[in-house]
Amino acid sequence: MSTQEDIRLPLISLFERTSSEKRVQLPSTKIFTAKTGSTFGYFSTWPAHVSSQTVKPRGQKHAYPEVNSHHGFGYEFGGAVAKPRFLEQLECYLNRELTSLDMLSPKLQEQKLQAFREVFDYFIEAFKTYKPLLSAIKKEYDATLGYLHEQIRELKPLRAQLVLLSEQCEQRILVLREQERAEIMALKQERQDLLQVTESLKEEQQVLQAQVCHLKEELAAQYLLYREERDARKLLIASISNMSFSTDEEPEEDQDDENVLKDDPVKEKLALKVCREDLTRAQVELNRLHAEYGDVVPRRDWENLERMYQENLLQLETLRSDFNQMKSEYDTLLGVHQEVSMQRDNLQSELEVFQESSTPRPHWEQCADLLGSRVRWSELFDSQSSQKCLEILLEELSSIELEQEFFTGLGSTSEVPIYLRYEGQLRNLRLKKADVLRIIKDIWKAKASEDEKLDASSNLQEFVPQYLDRQYGEQAGEWAYSLLDAIKRFLKDDFIGLFYDILTGKVDESVYHGQTQLLSHLLRVFIQSDSTETGLLTLSEFSDALRLAFPLKRDKDVEDLVVAAQSDQETSKGSIPYQRLYTEDTDGKHSEFLVLVKRQAMTERNQYIKQLKAQLEGKGEVGVEDLRSAFNIIDPTLDSATLDWNLSMIFQTKELHLYTALLDTEVALQRLSVANVNRAGPMLQPE
Repeated sequence: MSTQEDIRLPLISLFERTSSEKRVQLPSTKIFTAKTGSTFGYFSTWPAHVSSQTVKPRGQKHAYPEVNSHHGFGYEFGGAVAKPRFLEQLECYLNRELTSLDMLSPKLQEQKLQAFREVFDYFIEAFKTYKPLLSAIKKEYDATLGYLHEQIRELKPLRAQLVLLSEQCEQRILVLREQERAEIMALKQERQDLLQVTESLKEEQQVLQAQVCHLKEELAAQYLLYREERDARKLLIASISNMSFSTDEEPEEDQDDENVLKDDPVKEKLALKVCREDLTRAQVELNRLHAEYGDVVPRRDWENLERMYQENLLQLETLRSDFNQMKSEYDTLLGVHQEVSMQRDNLQSELEVFQESSTPRPHWEQCADLLGSRVRWSELFDSQSSQKCLEILLEELSSIELEQEFFTGLGSTSEVPIYLRYEGQLRNLRLKKADVLRIIKDIWKAKASEDEKLDASSNLQEFVPQYLDRQYGEQAGEWAYSLLDAIKRFLKDDFIGLFYDILTGKVDESVYHGQTQLLSHLLRVFIQSDSTETGLLTLSEFSDALRLAFPLKRDKDVEDLVVAAQSDQETSKGSIPYQRLYTEDTDGKHSEFLVLVKRQAMTERNQYIKQLKAQLEGKGEVGVEDLRSAFNIIDPTLDSATLDWNLSMIFQTKELHLYTALLDTEVALQRLSVANVNRAGPMLQPE
């Protein structure tokens, strides 16, 4: 028989077990009460999920359990004992709470955790002796869960960036695959061409080899003919010599002449016979050649014709496939043409209605001559509204008046800005607005990368010539003067105007970084508010996100931002795609929503400086402590690091504890107005 030993624990005075117990009400009460009875200083470790057995000491026959609170004894299993009452009540309460939960709720896990947390709280309250330890455990788990939730909220913005980066990588992979596919097709085609060239060279080699063999045979035959002809000629010459010799001899040698004459006919007959045989053989060979090769085409001509045939056949197959493809495309285009024709008729009818009820657009084509050509006019005014056409025309006219062919370098003296220290005649590159925006963005990106490497902020005026020298080398002067000229022509653009003010020293560089951080912070708040991760926010969610990102804004300013976002997306109800608010148009302009955000931030900064000016009213000169006290009055929640930064911008030094001189109030406010100064908290209202 198996036994079960009890673990002795410190005395728990709140648990009193009797013959009958009262049922504890959950969750209204947290302390279990029972009728008066004996108090136990331990609780059984018997598993709650298994039916318990009654325990009785060895050697004792009655069924009543006895417990020794000081010594452990071996026990035997007896009759069945129910689960502890407190455990049954906790399990019943937990099952009831879990059953009442909505299984389709998006926050099901948090609700289940809350139910278990309540049960654990009841457990802690019931066990007073272990309450400090259990409370410490619960507190540590809650702190860990809170820390993990915070980490999840911080990592959520990275998900959108990760998705965007993965899409860009997939697009680049597709582009590389297309390039590789095109290269593979080109290499395959080149291989086929080289194989054809190889085959043609092999055939040509065979033809030449056959011609060589044939020429060798002809040469051998011709050699035999020449040798026979030589022998015949020698015989003929010998006979002629003998005849001439015989005519010159004296009469007394008549007997010898008769012998010679007797020999000459034989030689002549022999020579004649040889000549006739050669003539007959040559005639037979000539007849044979005429008979065999009279209608035969030369191999060279046959190969040329075969090659032309193969080329024509390949061209025919190509033209046939192209024809089939063009026919299918034609059928598709014919269907599209019918649909477009129907749309055109509908749009024509709508246009007629609009023309009857609206003012006609101006004939902008008449301005084409002012811009040089109609091609230039088509590039600028195609698919643009009348207001946009007017703005473009004014910019082009102003650029025509201001542009010049060459710039004259201002030299390298100290009075000339660093980025304009070039000499000689510099060509005007006539940069467009898109080029200016691209260069400015690249300058900011390169400067941020270099500042991160050096762990220090560099001066923009010194960085611009370094950037131009790296990018354009000997043409850096032309790009510097052309860029400055184009910037002056497009100063109406907020982004270009801010860069020019920072470059010329009118505005501190912190203003640009402040705007960038402001827009990035707003985008992060939008992403965190997008619980569905669809890129859409309802109007209420959008307003709540704006109030969360800008807690100091007035309700009127938040409403204006919502209206601007709706006007950008051309919708008055429903959801707002907040990511589209950060896109730029063809001219590099931000949406009206982002422009309004920047404008409101500038207005708030000006109001902040006005409050500081009112606080310093009546003081001609101020010191470090005066400005510190003024900032603490108008912005009590301002932290010390930001306050020190504001003071360093005013006094242009980081050693504030050593700076004891006084500064004119107007100069201090002017220096503060060109820096990125913002309110940290609400201003205390006077009582």
